[in-house]
Amino acid sequence: MKTDLIEKMSAHWLLAKIGKKVLRPGGIALTHKMLSMLNITINDDVVEFAPGLGLTAEITLKKRPKSYTGIDADENAISYLNSKFEQSPAVFRLGNAALSALPEQFADKVYGEAMLSMHADHRKSEIIQEASRILVPQGFYAIHELALAPDNLDENVKLQIQKELALPLKVNTRPLTVSEWTCLLEKEGFHVIKIETAPMHLLKPQRIISDEGFSGFLKIAGNIITQPKIRSRIKQIRKAFKKYDDYLFAVAILAQKK
Repeated sequence: MKTDLIEKMSAHWLLAKIGKKVLRPGGIALTHKMLSMLNITINDDVVEFAPGLGLTAEITLKKRPKSYTGIDADENAISYLNSKFEQSPAVFRLGNAALSALPEQFADKVYGEAMLSMHADHRKSEIIQEASRILVPQGFYAIHELALAPDNLDENVKLQIQKELALPLKVNTRPLTVSEWTCLLEKEGFHVIKIETAPMHLLKPQRIISDEGFSGFLKIAGNIITQPKIRSRIKQIRKAFKKYDDYLFAVAILAQKK
């Protein structure tokens, strides 16, 4: 891959390039907790916003929902997912999470991971509004996102964290505190039912082993060691995470449409 592409690539796809399959801030364990809270059954029409590499989609499909629809704005992701899930009943559509083009009251359950955090607050609201629009009355919406602590975190510190994460990640990361995530969901017509948290150890060796297995860890480590430009990017990302380790964690929230 060309050096300029590596330097400009968002962290999400950079990590995928080196073999990282679990790209959620709380790891696969928090993804499982989120899906457990959501309690997907054979009677549910399910929508996932930004399925990415399809790891959570795989877990969801094992629950045999009535239907599964993934909405992603990345053409490459949709092409990859349609190929990966060619033999499954899953449907993947190119679209915007804030404007999915799905009918009103289409889904019983909607979820999204590591995507609201990448948007400005007004855009977060638009995506949550879209989740509400496509949900049936009293339907459920679950998120798994990056969060900040404590709840009374100084605004200047928050802005500094956002600024220093954006540069190495190559995305405008905008995490919120748990109280802010809760307020945002409730403002858009949801009632928060349950909250789970986890450390944000995305690039720590023990989390990588837990998420990817030891062979996956060795593959990722090998790719980092043998590719200097990628290694430089990973070091920048890890440095930013380490600097703000006391402030960053992952949160999964289950909310119900009022």
